[in-house]
Amino acid sequence: MAEYTYLVLSLPRGTTRDTARQILTEHAERGGWEIDRLRLYPDGRRRIQLRRKVIRQVRTF
Repeated sequence: MAEYTYLVLSLPRGTTRDTARQILTEHAERGGWEIDRLRLYPDGRRRIQLRRKVIRQVRTF
């Protein structure tokens, strides 16, 4: 089973869709993050949980 690292972003209700897209694109392209969960609240806030796979290196002798 894969192991992941998680990052939670909270965007305020005034954040436009385009700005949210830019933020998520930056995280995806530069950090290798992908969307795990996205929650849009009735008041307009967004809570986004991102994840990326942890790659374990095995020491070779």
